[in-house]
Amino acid sequence: MSDTPAYTPPKVWVWEPGNGGQFANINRPIAGATHDKELPVGKHPFQLYSLATPNGVKVSVMFEELLAAGHSGAEYDAWLIKINEGDQFGSGFVGVNPNSKIPALLDRSGSTPQRVFESGAILLYLAEKFGAFLPNDPAARTETLSWLFWQMGSAPFLGGGFGHFYAYAPIKIEYAINRYAMEVKRQLDVLDRRLGESEYLGGKEYSIADMAVWPWYGTLLKGGAYGASAEFLSVQDYKNVQRWTDAIGARTAVKRGRMVNRAMGNPSEQLHERHDASDFDTKTQDKVAKPA
Repeated sequence: MSDTPAYTPPKVWVWEPGNGGQFANINRPIAGATHDKELPVGKHPFQLYSLATPNGVKVSVMFEELLAAGHSGAEYDAWLIKINEGDQFGSGFVGVNPNSKIPALLDRSGSTPQRVFESGAILLYLAEKFGAFLPNDPAARTETLSWLFWQMGSAPFLGGGFGHFYAYAPIKIEYAINRYAMEVKRQLDVLDRRLGESEYLGGKEYSIADMAVWPWYGTLLKGGAYGASAEFLSVQDYKNVQRWTDAIGARTAVKRGRMVNRAMGNPSEQLHERHDASDFDTKTQDKVAKPA
């Protein structure tokens, strides 16, 4: 083990602002708005306030998949929320999501606007509203929802646990990295075994379960998360997850959804705001294939 000095927790924990780590400037132990700022509103029924983190990508992919499937009522405006600048603590955003996390959705298609927050809840809300990407068969529906909620429960181990201690923590703690690496590899094994017996997580049909899991684990397998973590975790060993990752990543709607509200990486893969399908063509010089 490392020579990190032993830590004895105090009797009463006290928050010390700026206590280290890449995101220390936006973390705090209290909720609520820090400043007044209204959210912009576009012309479409759905207003998405997000950033292309894995949780944000889930919802933008869902919208693009709905539109690709012919659900014209799923047109949406996507507004960039810069979490490093504290946009999520503005009064308008807190009004849509009191938890101050992206993504947040406002459905203005009815007489009274409906807020929806938490990425899994948004996926389920849209699937039920449009009758899409969630099987009608009770057994298949239950399986799909089980995998959706598996992801919601697993992501904190991958992102907040492994990702934080491996890539973002100011001090490398051997015990913490080992503990979370073990759990992430167990999760990958869970996925690999499931995808060895089923084309998609919920069964034969592509669903909101795949849309929820792919931005996290697909990104990890393709080396797009936490530096050299793919090599560190030997992700090449999970052949079934690799097959599934490639199949979903090749979908036009997934390529589009991944770009929405992206403000990092290759500029040609970024679409800071999305207000119309033509934005992909004008902003990306056809880097993403047009739907057939």
